[in-house]
Amino acid sequence: MHNPATNNNKGRVAVIVSNDLNHDQRVLKISTTLKGLGWIPQLIGRDMPGSRSLDIPFAGSRLILPFSKGFLFYAAWQWKLLFALLRSPNEAIWANDLDTLLPAYLASKWQGIPLVYDSHEFFTEAAGLTGRPLQRGVWLAVEKWIFPRLKSVITVNNSIAEAYARRYPKSEGGKPLVVRNMPMKRTEPIADVNWREELGIPEESVFLILQGAYLDIDRGVVEAIEAMRLQSNWHLVVVGAGAEFEWANTQIASLKGRLICLPKMPFEELCTLTASADIGLSLDRGVHVNYWFSLPNKLFDYVHAGIPVVASPMPEVKRIVEDWRVGAVIEDHSPDSIAAAVRTVMSVDKSRWEGACREASVALNWQAESDVIAQAMVASGA
Repeated sequence: MHNPATNNNKGRVAVIVSNDLNHDQRVLKISTTLKGLGWIPQLIGRDMPGSRSLDIPFAGSRLILPFSKGFLFYAAWQWKLLFALLRSPNEAIWANDLDTLLPAYLASKWQGIPLVYDSHEFFTEAAGLTGRPLQRGVWLAVEKWIFPRLKSVITVNNSIAEAYARRYPKSEGGKPLVVRNMPMKRTEPIADVNWREELGIPEESVFLILQGAYLDIDRGVVEAIEAMRLQSNWHLVVVGAGAEFEWANTQIASLKGRLICLPKMPFEELCTLTASADIGLSLDRGVHVNYWFSLPNKLFDYVHAGIPVVASPMPEVKRIVEDWRVGAVIEDHSPDSIAAAVRTVMSVDKSRWEGACREASVALNWQAESDVIAQAMVASGA
């Protein structure tokens, strides 16, 4: 059973997520905040194809699974994660996303320890479950069973929090708390790296960047590339992984050096690349409920790097861009609309955008959000 710990040493907290721990900035930031609150984070992720050696500032392990996708993968992940949690002497569990919730809930009940559920998205309405009623039904059944019984839930923006509150109006924990996925407030300036020179981008060209850990279908890569085909003075750098990233690689030859695709890179290195660009693109399409409600990490990464944004007209994104005046919102995803927004941004002096981004970054940072994490732990009974 859970033994209350002292304020200075609250004990071990298992922080679990189904992806590669090296690149999950939200999980690493959560863990940093938990450590500052007196907890000892013990991270559990999974070994993925291409995973590099674990390089995180916390104790961590990655589970090796015999399958990489489909039903057998998820079944194996649930069992392995449950056994890993039961073998680990933790005083609390922090579960990230619905695909970790079932083993986390069972382990928390078996061990009598608090559980916080951190929903990074509106999981059952995600693109990967659209048109797959059996798979969606399974995850929805897990959510419907466990979610109303949770004492502490947080999520990434108010739209998703409200959607959960409507779906589970009698949930024990009430409306989820919100911790937006913002970068850490910087204590040192971003290193000055001349990426234009390194990548061979002419000074007179408009340097666009579109980044994302997983650039899957409907993340705006296709639309960005179709728009740049009509603009001879644009260079686009796409950074990340996923289906649309792989498709972008097949388009490089046809764009004769104006499209550059780079795989995922360490966060600090990515920051230097982002800061070198003229404009950051956030063109996710709101064709799924989950995407419509989303507030992409890259939006804040652009702001903290001091560059303006050209963004989709989704409610959470539009609110940030317009309230803080850090860029332009497209009318639709047509090449003409994207080009018009880029022209609007480029017509404004660079120093004006830098000032707006600097002002926004003072308020839009992880430290300003992270007090909610302490609230979430208290709500869980920790």
